[in-house]
Amino acid sequence: MLKGILIALSLVLGTTSSAPAQTDSFIVVQSTTSTQNSGLFEYMLPKFTDQTGIEVRVVAVGTGQAIKNAMNGDGDVLFVHAKPAEKKFVAEGYGVARFDVMYNDFVIVGPPSDPAGIKGMTDATDALRKIAEARAPFASRGDDSGTNKAEMRLWKDAGIDPTTFSGEWYRETGSGMGATLNTGTAMGAYIMTDRATWIAFNNKGDYEIMVEGDPQLFNQYGVILVNPERFANVNAKAGQTFIDWLLGEEGQEIIASYKLDGQQLFFPNAK
Repeated sequence: MLKGILIALSLVLGTTSSAPAQTDSFIVVQSTTSTQNSGLFEYMLPKFTDQTGIEVRVVAVGTGQAIKNAMNGDGDVLFVHAKPAEKKFVAEGYGVARFDVMYNDFVIVGPPSDPAGIKGMTDATDALRKIAEARAPFASRGDDSGTNKAEMRLWKDAGIDPTTFSGEWYRETGSGMGATLNTGTAMGAYIMTDRATWIAFNNKGDYEIMVEGDPQLFNQYGVILVNPERFANVNAKAGQTFIDWLLGEEGQEIIASYKLDGQQLFFPNAK
């Protein structure tokens, strides 16, 4: 009788231990504040978890910090928007392969007073020159994020090092995109932001988009599996499942379907 009870118990334990195994798995995604602040992850990730049982835990920081975290083996997947830095990450053996996922663009927003007279411009480099000439307040993330990297590239093209004016008309917040928008709008400064975060931002006041439409403001996002051969802790199977889902038909359709106020925030372009 005791033997029968033990056999029955083992069968029950075997059933209960094997069934939830997949739901107990999780991955850590090192990503940007823009994917978080825009609401994309809140919209998209529950759908992935419902289908796969894999929980996604997001660390939302600037792209530069996300890459550093992944270089330390802190994460399974890197999902950011600074293509040259992403390619370097893979070339140096920290990541397996990089894939395009989606894109949107950057815009420069500002107060209706428009002290630098840039409203309606489509050349971002010329607009930054006018801001510098007018010594008009400009709030920068200053955090080595993907947005900050793109901004600094534009300043370089304009032949200006704005950091020499740090603390004067050029203010570095060292914060994420949402926090920088809050700080910048409070001080009446111009701000360069990704369009998705701007659409989702609820504290716009009377701020407007001043500069848009420049091809240099194109904003590509990429995804990379952190190299499991370099970091034994990487959950490669679950991480690759997430990447395949993002790049597949369903993930791409979900990205395209995410809208706020009737506006599409991201445009899928996985190849």
